[in-house]
Amino acid sequence: MENYEIIQTIGKGSFGQVSKVRRKTDGKLLVWKEIEYGDMNEREKQQLVAEVNILRELRHPNIVRYYDRLIDKINSKIYIVMEYCEGGDMSGVIKKCKRDRDFLPEEIIWKIFMQIALALHECHKRKDGKILHRDLKPANIFLDSNMNVKLGDFGLSRMMGQESEFAKTHVGTPYYMSPEQITDSRYNEKSDIWSLGCLLYEFASLSPPFEALNAGALAVKIRSGKVEKLPSRYSEELQRVVNWMLSIDSNLRPSVEDLLNLPQVSLRIREKKLRENQLALKKKEEELKKKEAEINAIEEENRLKMIELDERESKLRELELRY
Repeated sequence: MENYEIIQTIGKGSFGQVSKVRRKTDGKLLVWKEIEYGDMNEREKQQLVAEVNILRELRHPNIVRYYDRLIDKINSKIYIVMEYCEGGDMSGVIKKCKRDRDFLPEEIIWKIFMQIALALHECHKRKDGKILHRDLKPANIFLDSNMNVKLGDFGLSRMMGQESEFAKTHVGTPYYMSPEQITDSRYNEKSDIWSLGCLLYEFASLSPPFEALNAGALAVKIRSGKVEKLPSRYSEELQRVVNWMLSIDSNLRPSVEDLLNLPQVSLRIREKKLRENQLALKKKEEELKKKEAEINAIEEENRLKMIELDERESKLRELELRY
């Protein structure tokens, strides 16, 4: 605890505050999620342990990074220390677009979609048990200072062992729930795909695809699978991908690999890798230049020392000749 300095509170969850903190050892800005576990029931405590375990295992550029956990037994609190996402989250971006009466460019939407798909691929395709996020929504899609996506808040996630393909617990945010979640049916990773379809729709239209005044009416709309078309400014391809992910029959929805193989996505992945390789090469060149400069400086220092030694040796010879 003493290794961190609290800067400000940036949010509040159901079990405690979220604060921006500074790590004293190196000044790095991070976030800690304060969770009070004293009044939790056994199921909630198990969920908390599961979240921490999931965060510890996930390592991906598009997933919020876990750094540490601190336990305050006296006050029955646990602090989960995570990556600070300076750019906020997609719910803030959507609110700003609404306020400014503006739309996100399609290029930006594809870029965000690609990164969420890459994060989900990491979750769904783990060899030692796939992870369902189960609560995909704009507020859980975080952004760093360069507007790179970081998928976060795995509080409702579930690790699925190889022997268990389906889950059957009713969790998540209602607007983004799949038909199988709404009807309390068994579901798998295709439920996350439905939620991603809802996100893609909202990034374009600035509203969720399914809205209603009460839970019952919302459930009816979700089970129908009928949505308004995207604004005409967006391509038919974007509309087709949304429709594909919002298939009522989960078997008809794409897998995360199907999404990554879409031309609009695979091309951007290749471009992303190319940029990363270029940055890596640039970094390597800078390192080599730095080493070269260091070697040149050492060589110059040695050259000057040799000159100095030669001069001293010459003076000694002169003195010897004199005496």
